[in-house]
Amino acid sequence: MGRSQETFSKKEKEKKRLKKRKDKALKREERKSNSVGGGLDSMMAYVDEFGQISSSPPDETVKKKEISAEDIEIGVPKREDIPLDFKHTGKVIFFNDSKGFGFIKDDASDDKYFVHINGIIDGELKENDKVSFELEKGMKGMNAVRVQKV
Repeated sequence: MGRSQETFSKKEKEKKRLKKRKDKALKREERKSNSVGGGLDSMMAYVDEFGQISSSPPDETVKKKEISAEDIEIGVPKREDIPLDFKHTGKVIFFNDSKGFGFIKDDASDDKYFVHINGIIDGELKENDKVSFELEKGMKGMNAVRVQKV
């Protein structure tokens, strides 16, 4: 006949496990008996239209403002306010003669626009030159075209 598979260490581990379970149950009962709360209702918090937290629910009689879904803008609206048909003035902040491109900073809006050597009407551009130009929609944004020194 075989010996019992239950060794001394297995018995000790089982005793510890049972003791732990009893301690946990005692702590749970103690928390329940000492609890002052009223359950979930005492833990609820409400936020009003001004972002203030209160323990009472908001007043439902207050007139709510209706907002249509079309008025909500998701993302950044496209910039369509740049008129393309009149002359802008600006200053050349960078121009590379060997590569044939540069950038112009608009005086009115402080926006920077790409300029290609093909968009220059007369002569060459150098940095810090005052220029007048028109805008045209390019592949990666607005480009300065018909650029002239002032």
